[in-house]
Amino acid sequence: MSLAFLFRSVTREVVKASIGQPVRCLHSGCQLLAADKALLMKLRKNTGYTFINCKKALEKFENDIAQAEAWLHEQAQKEGWSKASKLEGRKAKEGLVGLFVGNQTAAMVEVNCETDFVARNEKFQQLVKDVTLATLTHHQNKNQSQTGYVKSFLSGDELNKLGMKEGSSLADHLALTIGRLGENMSLKRAVILGVPSEWHIGSYVHGNISGQTEVVMGRYGALVIFQGGKDGERDTLGRKLGQHIVGEAPLSLGNMDDLPCGESETRLLPQTFLADPSRTVAQFLKGQEARVLDFVRFQCGETLEKE
Repeated sequence: MSLAFLFRSVTREVVKASIGQPVRCLHSGCQLLAADKALLMKLRKNTGYTFINCKKALEKFENDIAQAEAWLHEQAQKEGWSKASKLEGRKAKEGLVGLFVGNQTAAMVEVNCETDFVARNEKFQQLVKDVTLATLTHHQNKNQSQTGYVKSFLSGDELNKLGMKEGSSLADHLALTIGRLGENMSLKRAVILGVPSEWHIGSYVHGNISGQTEVVMGRYGALVIFQGGKDGERDTLGRKLGQHIVGEAPLSLGNMDDLPCGESETRLLPQTFLADPSRTVAQFLKGQEARVLDFVRFQCGETLEKE
């Protein structure tokens, strides 16, 4: 028997023996690939991280999605703090004011970023919402037994220390968002209001971001505390007063009988009323049987006195 004939015979037997085998291997391989892809899609949807990072996490923890997700958050947090420290010196004058009004309580915050483009990003808006609600929770926990008027301002440093439901701080959440969006950001300030049952809180946000309902957001925000008003019309009254405060930027309240001093007037009550220039704010309030007690106005990016 020649060597060539023997080689051809052996080759034919090998081919015959292996004809069915690749089909089974490919079939089982496809099932494994599909399972991996499903986990990858789920992890990507749950976390919002890139496909490459999600794939790396699944491979690292042998498709254990819970461990993979926890690891991704940990890495993103580290990256966020690193990026936050590198971007710290860059100016952040854009951003949003977030405002929430509840039952006899209200919170308004300002969160800054570098560009209007990032201010329109959903992740940044989620940060604004989280800061607003964390501020409100802080107020509720701190002032549970207090029944009078509460007005409390929080600085950026104080906001950074506030906790979130899952146990992390707002500073951690801020760093994570910086890492994801690549811009410097800051928690600038917040105000928390609590009023007795016979008082009312009006509000207005200018440049309102569509799609945000629980916490409204925009470039300008105002909260106004008032008494009285006609039944069924208090929401409209509060909104009109808030619009005036945003538009005319009063610096102090003034008195109901103050005389106006022209366009340079900075007291709220003697100012010409924005919605009806034929009357002052005080005259409008008399017609509504109402009295303004206090107000707060935020303008995103404005310079504060201590700055």
